[in-house]
Amino acid sequence: MSDAIADAVRRGELRSVARLITRIEAGDPTIAATLRDLHAAAGNTPIIGITGPPGAGKSTLVDQMLARYRANGERVAVLAVDPSSPFSGGAILGDRVRMNRHNTDRGVFIRSMAARGRLGGLAQAAADALVVLDAMGWDRILVETVGVGQNEIDVLRHADTVLIVQTPAGGDTVQAVKAGILEVGDLFVVNKADTGSADRTVSALREAIEFRTHALGADAWHPPVPKTAATDNQGIAELLTAIDAHRRHLQDHPEQLALRRRAQARARVTEHLAEILRSRYLQPTNRSERFEAIIDEVVARRCDPSSAAARLLHD
Repeated sequence: MSDAIADAVRRGELRSVARLITRIEAGDPTIAATLRDLHAAAGNTPIIGITGPPGAGKSTLVDQMLARYRANGERVAVLAVDPSSPFSGGAILGDRVRMNRHNTDRGVFIRSMAARGRLGGLAQAAADALVVLDAMGWDRILVETVGVGQNEIDVLRHADTVLIVQTPAGGDTVQAVKAGILEVGDLFVVNKADTGSADRTVSALREAIEFRTHALGADAWHPPVPKTAATDNQGIAELLTAIDAHRRHLQDHPEQLALRRRAQARARVTEHLAEILRSRYLQPTNRSERFEAIIDEVVARRCDPSSAAARLLHD
């Protein structure tokens, strides 16, 4: 029998979508059947991930991208994710303020998600929210996340095209390379290019990208480094052209798209597996005498952590 909530989502009922995402954030186990239903209908909407250090101008950039997509007649959903602050909601409030000119536009849906104490499972919650939005049939989905740490990268693994936003002449460029963020970026955007030494930052990024991609073969995607000044709406058209070029590249190389889809599926299953284990053993209400007894053995050095985890998995 068809799920009524899933049917409402597919019809584009925004109130039902908002309530469902709230239940996803809360970890409501009763919506599992709804998410299974929607998963079968998803997989057709391009998902664009945007991340970068605080202050890089991501929200302003997303706002300008939204305006340009809407001018082209496209319907766009935005998911703003803040894995970095489990308490304040961090930059999400700023995201909503900067994008509020789209609040009355029925062709735009903007939703924020914060960790609020569930940092470990936020990537899974964001991925489930993306499935919901995908099943609605938007023309584009933008997912913005704050920072370039492991939790942010986990969220971005569900995007088809990943934008890493940097600023000119900052140490963040070197830090991004050190953090391995080059491995997940499909485009590297130097924003605020009207200030500072943007060309030097572009050159440094291109050199690092070339070092990583020179041995990947002629069919590999070589990430471009477009320059933008989002506050002045400069470079936005060129950025959207580069995003579309990456999508065409994946369509022209179906084997690469298949590998990406498989990696996304692997990430999703891994997230759910981790959440099951987290719920089983790490929630205070679920810490059984067996679990605590094994922890006592580790504390007393009678068992090492790896063996303890293996024993719990086989219980």
